[in-house]
Amino acid sequence: MSDKQTLHRRDFLKSTPLILGGLGTLAQSVAANEPLSSQAVTVQDVIDRIITHAGVEPIEDSIDTLKVGSPDAVVRGIVTTFMATTPVIHQAIEQRANFIITHEPTFYSHRDTIDWLQNDPVYQHKRALLEDNNITVWRYHDHIHKIIPDPIFTALIHRLGWSNMIDLADARVCHIPQTTLADLTQHCKQNLNMRAMCYVGDPNLPCKNVGLLPGAWGGKPQIEFLAEGNIDVLICGEVNEWETNEYVRDSQHTNRPLALIVTGHQCSEEDGMKTLADWLTNELPHIQTHYVPAGDSFTHI
Repeated sequence: MSDKQTLHRRDFLKSTPLILGGLGTLAQSVAANEPLSSQAVTVQDVIDRIITHAGVEPIEDSIDTLKVGSPDAVVRGIVTTFMATTPVIHQAIEQRANFIITHEPTFYSHRDTIDWLQNDPVYQHKRALLEDNNITVWRYHDHIHKIIPDPIFTALIHRLGWSNMIDLADARVCHIPQTTLADLTQHCKQNLNMRAMCYVGDPNLPCKNVGLLPGAWGGKPQIEFLAEGNIDVLICGEVNEWETNEYVRDSQHTNRPLALIVTGHQCSEEDGMKTLADWLTNELPHIQTHYVPAGDSFTHI
């Protein structure tokens, strides 16, 4: 969710009844259309189908563009993923898929700019791997985050087991049975299947009102959410390490100490791309679609 614009409070309010309805996120947000022909479905056909069924107006200057390949390529198979890493590309090749739909960048910057990478051997290797295997890569970021409810957000809440605990007035907030910050961090680590997880705050701090901002919202929206006074702890995807974590650390010296749990960007958003794969499997049953997790790039010791 890099450089994502802050979602307005009213967007969360509108999304609450839909989130409470469960995880039929993508499928429930669209009207039924006539199925695509089982013959010669192109990359552009699939993209148009996704955007139309999402019920989202095309976004001006979107980063949701092709990174490699052609819109006219006939789709043999699809892989959805959080990020089109080199191992994910190898998995796509093994699955005989020639279309990768990724949520985050392929070439190491928010807009996948490549002018600065032309002579870089890592970039050259990755691009050659895609081109030599005739794989097209399309990024699906801006439009999926405009769906109400946001499939990325909904999938995280479901994984944490809190689908029936969402605040009716603010869908960013879940009211969970009271626990400590240490135990809540362990719950997140276990449910999200992470090897390690970071937190800031007193491990014995009582936590009941939990705010969620998956992905990379940036310090100002995260801090403003904490300052509203409606949550004890914020669970987020990532932070700039001179912003929200330091605000929470300084809060320990006030009469309202706060807490922060940082799951990692990938961990907070990856399940939403599985939701897309499930939808595509139902929508285009004649095309093999696979969800391939990108996984955590860090080794924890």
